[in-house]
Amino acid sequence: MNILILTASNDSFNSVRPELEIFVSLAKAGHNVTIMTQENTPYTERLKSHGIELFHTEYQRKISLKTILLIRKIIREKSISIVYATNSKAISNAIFATLALPVKLIVYRGTTGGLYRHDISSYLNALNPRVDGIVCVSKSVENHVRKQLKRTKKRVVTIYKGHDTAWYNETPANLEIFGTHPTNFNVAFVANVREHKGLIYLLEAAHHLADIPNLHILLIGNHIDQPHYLEVIEKSGMKERIHLTGHRKDVPQIIASCDVLIHASTRKEGLPRVILESLASGTPVIASANESSLEIIQDHVNGLIVPIKDALSIAQKIRSLYESPTLLNELKANVKKTIDNEFSHTKTVSNYLQFFESL
Repeated sequence: MNILILTASNDSFNSVRPELEIFVSLAKAGHNVTIMTQENTPYTERLKSHGIELFHTEYQRKISLKTILLIRKIIREKSISIVYATNSKAISNAIFATLALPVKLIVYRGTTGGLYRHDISSYLNALNPRVDGIVCVSKSVENHVRKQLKRTKKRVVTIYKGHDTAWYNETPANLEIFGTHPTNFNVAFVANVREHKGLIYLLEAAHHLADIPNLHILLIGNHIDQPHYLEVIEKSGMKERIHLTGHRKDVPQIIASCDVLIHASTRKEGLPRVILESLASGTPVIASANESSLEIIQDHVNGLIVPIKDALSIAQKIRSLYESPTLLNELKANVKKTIDNEFSHTKTVSNYLQFFESL
């Protein structure tokens, strides 16, 4: 197949790897892959090294004549049969670019919200009649999309954005640089914090855990040092054992050094990448019971489930793992199996090929 990918690749290496490795594997399988994306990104050289031709594109507007004309030019010159667009601005430009051309247009949906029949902007996205297929990152996303589509001939499928445990075979981070030690019981939380990430519930849980002298919490990401969070940390009783790392490029290595990851999101997310990174790194997860997390975490198999917005339950689950090394080790024994069996990169690539060929 001749495949044109419209995507963004200017995030951190770890962030873009699960998606861009799909396209690398498609090229390895003998398909002709062309990508329109930003130039000089962390993945540029790897993509080029596998024979993928790149066209510099900044997706700045939903309708860009320059972008539309470039898409049409590439489709004609390279006899493209599949156009796959992965973000909203790429999708809207692809809709106009593929009009009257004999190609299949497939789009990606990674969130449960933002697509509604009553919202006219959704018709510059997956609801547009020009779209032939929709790849959803989780079942919860697929369910939302199908509710908006009603009666349609569009093909809709869930394809998990898989990982490869080999990607995470790196030396775990040295936690001493953050003020803790591997012999402590270390709890990780990762997010560029917004309210729905649920950080407040972990910080409130810390108040119930202050009596455990060697329990430390690492807060990884941006916007954590907001005044209202700092105030709760100050009153938690374990201020000196809550460490703010800021933005890090070695998040999987830090998670691998911790005993458990907390994912306290209060609403559905597409497919939480940090949960998959944690499992692939060998670290179990305590997750809130939203649909997206429940697709990955099986209670008492590869992690523990807590009710949404329940700080006390988070504290109780952390304490249970602290007090029961046996339970913690049982969970750790299963986490990488989850990736290998259900969320593997190999399975993802196979599912993409099957879906593309079916169209």
